[in-house]
Amino acid sequence: MVQISEVKGNSRENRTAAHTHIKGLGLRSDGTAEKSAAGFIGQTAAREACGVVVDLIRAKKMAGRAVLLAGGPGTGKTALALAVSQELGTKVPFCPIVGSEIYSTEVKKTEALMENFRRAIGLRVRETKEVYEGEVTELTPEESENPLGGYGRTISHLLIGLKSYRGTKKLRLDPSIYEAIQKERVTVGDVIYIEANTGAVKRVGRSDAYATEFDLEAEEYVPIPKGDVHKKKEIVQDVTLHDLDVANARPQGGQDIMSMMGQLMKPKKTEITDKLRQEINKVVNRYIDQGVAELVPGVLFIDEVHMLDIECFTYLNRALESTISPIVILASNRGKCTIRGTEDIVAAHGVPPDLLARLLIIPTNAYDPEEVKMIIRLRARTENLSLSEAALEKISEHGVRISLRYALQLLTPASILSRVNGRKEIDVSDVAECEDLFIDARRSANIVSHADTFIS
Repeated sequence: MVQISEVKGNSRENRTAAHTHIKGLGLRSDGTAEKSAAGFIGQTAAREACGVVVDLIRAKKMAGRAVLLAGGPGTGKTALALAVSQELGTKVPFCPIVGSEIYSTEVKKTEALMENFRRAIGLRVRETKEVYEGEVTELTPEESENPLGGYGRTISHLLIGLKSYRGTKKLRLDPSIYEAIQKERVTVGDVIYIEANTGAVKRVGRSDAYATEFDLEAEEYVPIPKGDVHKKKEIVQDVTLHDLDVANARPQGGQDIMSMMGQLMKPKKTEITDKLRQEINKVVNRYIDQGVAELVPGVLFIDEVHMLDIECFTYLNRALESTISPIVILASNRGKCTIRGTEDIVAAHGVPPDLLARLLIIPTNAYDPEEVKMIIRLRARTENLSLSEAALEKISEHGVRISLRYALQLLTPASILSRVNGRKEIDVSDVAECEDLFIDARRSANIVSHADTFIS
């Protein structure tokens, strides 16, 4: 019997998260928001305001400023921040954190804040490198007498032939490069490139001239490089300032046993000093002045900002004024509440008035019944669920009366019940059954206030 099996695609199935459907801000070319676009429904004023913020970030005129997204729970604050990051693209750093994330026993709060600040600032370094690139046609190590005497011979240099579309070149390489070539397991017929300055060798793949249709090797075939063997190549690298901090803060000990022991004994997280950061800033500024690098201010998104305390807020004030600073987007669902770390200072959104005065505040409003219905329909489509019109009406009613989150949470359990009952789509009876199985926050609070079985 002939065995035939289906080959599955290598596309990974992602789990459906809370904001999987958000693909961007959904704005027209003139900056106005469509009622429903890119997974967003409603919140047109907030989306337009975020569109202006995105334009300012792209123009690099927003650094050191902060935005506050203020609105009740379930009004799309996190979705807006996520949409801003998608509009900016992958090249602009986006660092999302939650207010409670900065509290640690190992690292002080201000250090954790600054670490995330630096994660949100990118540096694009453009470097022109001289490289030799081509298909290996010859690989001959040349031996000589051992200069230290004794038996055996050593490799004095390596002759290598490289071929590209424009021609061939024979190179005489240092023995240290021979070791790198051995590590990369380079053989005749491989396409490689050698950096002229550092001597670093990279095997790109096997030349496609050696590819045959009955080849069973899991080999990557690449075309012979175009142009000359010796060429100048511009390499663009994207790093964050935090990457530079960490690379320079790590102890660079020797190879002796004491220094290695010292590295092992050190705690996992080392606090990066302000002095080191200032030194890195000087080097970065020098690179920028020389035109070697450009600064890419990204976005630091702090959700649940009311969880920060008064010390963090004063530090934020200072950090926003620093010369190298990202765009900070804060989000809070609190109205008036006591600022954490104080006894009796009550402020709007749990943010001190002096910091609040620096912020551009974007309000998010509750969704109207029609928008709630559209959101539920969109989420059902994202989760591949089908529901009847009556069930949609019923869930939308919960979304308006109780909360949008409760309504969305009913979708998946209701789909399981409909499947158990042998139905292809969710019906009103499934929604009603779910309603009895899972109570909402309001009903739960009501039970607690009337029952004496709970510990008070």
